[in-house]
Amino acid sequence: MDTLTISTWFTHFSPTSYPWLWEVFAIICGTLLASYIVKRLLATVKRRLEKTKNLWDDAMLDAAHKPAYYAIGLLGFSWVLNILDRSSGAMIWTTLAPAREVLIIVLLTWYIVRAIKQIEKRVTSAAYTDKPADQTTVSAIAKLLRVAAIITAGLIVLQNLGFSISGVLAFGGIGGIAVGFAAKDLLANFFGGLVIFLDRPFAMGDWIRSPDQEIEGTVEKIGWRQTVIRTFDKRPLYVPNATFTHIAVENPSRMSNRRIKETLGIRYEDAAKMPAVIAAVKTMLEQHPEIDTRQTLIVNFDAFAPSSLDFFIYTFTKTTNWIRFHEIKQDVLLKVLAIVEQQGAEAAYPTSTLKLSDPIVMKSATKG
Repeated sequence: MDTLTISTWFTHFSPTSYPWLWEVFAIICGTLLASYIVKRLLATVKRRLEKTKNLWDDAMLDAAHKPAYYAIGLLGFSWVLNILDRSSGAMIWTTLAPAREVLIIVLLTWYIVRAIKQIEKRVTSAAYTDKPADQTTVSAIAKLLRVAAIITAGLIVLQNLGFSISGVLAFGGIGGIAVGFAAKDLLANFFGGLVIFLDRPFAMGDWIRSPDQEIEGTVEKIGWRQTVIRTFDKRPLYVPNATFTHIAVENPSRMSNRRIKETLGIRYEDAAKMPAVIAAVKTMLEQHPEIDTRQTLIVNFDAFAPSSLDFFIYTFTKTTNWIRFHEIKQDVLLKVLAIVEQQGAEAAYPTSTLKLSDPIVMKSATKG
């Protein structure tokens, strides 16, 4: 019974009865086989390309993985529709031809966007290159390229669907004027972001501050509309890009040195020891391994203060790291105190001296 059923089934679905069904089956198997072969081929090529120092071929190959699989599936699906058209005359292939062309454009655009992202990741990472490019600049260029690719693809899709591109562009020009008035703040932020990307007053990871507004922290992200700054108390601060076009911005991350500027005082009783103290402090700073002697270095008697004779220190450290700077500054100040003590002087502290005149002698008058 079972043998008869199977025999009847094979007879019913024989190649002579439904030739298109077997063609569809063959195409599906061929599509799966092609996907497997492409997967193995891409893996083999990737292993070979990883041995080279060229970043571009690696980025292009990694970007092609998913689009390639979908392209093979689209090709197989198109062949199946073609077979169905020939067998049934339903004109499915002809009806869906515009959709197929749109999908091809979408796949190509997807590949281009993925390639741009892969290149951006590689040229800015120390894991892929010995000389990483500036992340802010590369990010701006990558965003512009992605937007350009998507807009171009959209125009091509409209043209394939029968729309006039010239009419669309003309409508976009008129609509752009209206949008410009309605979204002037958005456009101001966009051009503010463009100015940041071109002038590069700061980059991601920089510590910035503004004397004009209460803005201070580390730059986490520079977008087209706003910049995200992480304040020192770890709160995110979202600043519209247009703000940076009319405020002053300091970038301490780009300082070449950090400054030590301190005033210290000794007692008036130690005035004779001031020259020796100044000379010893200056020698110490000149010999200190963390002080940049190429920069201004001053140690001078400065003022007659109410309770002390003041001298000041003005010098620069080699490091710009904030934590390391304070360690060096602490070491310098402790050594200054040690020098004052070694010279037989003492650090002054606020005092008040009351000076009295000679006592008045009172003589009593006697009567004779």
